[in-house]
Amino acid sequence: LPLLLKATLLRLASGSYHPFYNGFYYNHIMNDNGDEQDKVDYFSGSKLVVEASKDPVYSYNGANVTLPCHYRYEPDLGPKRKIRIKWSKLRDDYTKEQDVMVAIGKTYMAFGDFKGRAHIRRAGEASWHEASLVISDVRLKDDGKYRCEVIDGLEDESDVVDLRLKGIVFPYQPPRGQYRLNFHEAEKVCQDQGAVLANFNQLFQAWTEGLDWCNAGWLADGTVQYPIRLPRKPCGGVHLAPGIRSYGPRHRHLHRFDAFCFSSALKGEVFYLDRPAGMTLEEAKQSCQDAGAEIARVGQLYSAWKFAGLDRCNAGWLADGSVRYPIVTPRANCGPAEPGVRSFGFPSKGRFGVFCYRER
Repeated sequence: LPLLLKATLLRLASGSYHPFYNGFYYNHIMNDNGDEQDKVDYFSGSKLVVEASKDPVYSYNGANVTLPCHYRYEPDLGPKRKIRIKWSKLRDDYTKEQDVMVAIGKTYMAFGDFKGRAHIRRAGEASWHEASLVISDVRLKDDGKYRCEVIDGLEDESDVVDLRLKGIVFPYQPPRGQYRLNFHEAEKVCQDQGAVLANFNQLFQAWTEGLDWCNAGWLADGTVQYPIRLPRKPCGGVHLAPGIRSYGPRHRHLHRFDAFCFSSALKGEVFYLDRPAGMTLEEAKQSCQDAGAEIARVGQLYSAWKFAGLDRCNAGWLADGSVRYPIVTPRANCGPAEPGVRSFGFPSKGRFGVFCYRER
């Protein structure tokens, strides 16, 4: 053998080199115990495979949900040490991912809003190891894509699960009128109405279910869009096909539009109260309190209409000072021929009934 090749082989046999793997030099610093057997495992040719649910996982506000994710080795060489499982949520605006939880063995830590609500499912399958994420008391903001990441030393594989909440999108204008909200104000008005800013998937789903709205509104990713079922001149023109019209991303402080809010199924119930002479807004709030409830928010009324079939041809106050009523079965003297939540706007005077919300 040539001298250079002999020298190389001697060096390899002596173990005094740093093997090159996945773009990183590996040595005992990368492993807590520096055990030689660990090195054998990492370079044995066993491949880490992570697989999450390919179909969206559907849930609703207040429920418990499991996001399926499993991992295995090909070929399987038996149990591995110190596997780290990390779950993160992908933000709508594609900025830095939001940490959900990290688990090593039976030890785990959840972060932010997921504290006390997230853990790894313990039951496993025969050939797969469990990495599924369980979220309890699902909230509106939980809707979105989640990354399931499994880390074994230098190996790092991941997959993505899509959690979608069953809900309803509704357009919202404040009492001051059309196009008065910057992005941050739009976020707040949706929260005030028991909702969150809708994301594009939620708006698209609402469009497929018939939502047609000619006013542009903020979405959760900072874009401004609006859904059109019936093309017409003031709404992008008659020659454009039906669809979601987009203004693209807008300046979150300077530009002003309406908001598209998203609300899900309710934990409680919405009910109607009235008096023969009607009530002022303040009297309406007090009537709800006397009934062990609170005056309903706009998102709660939409949810009750959508999921509980609330149908009432009587106008009632809501928490934001608007007067509305929900119609499931259109009929004479109850507005248009389509189902929907009718609005009387924000009357400064007048006496009406009230819609109240009570937790179950």
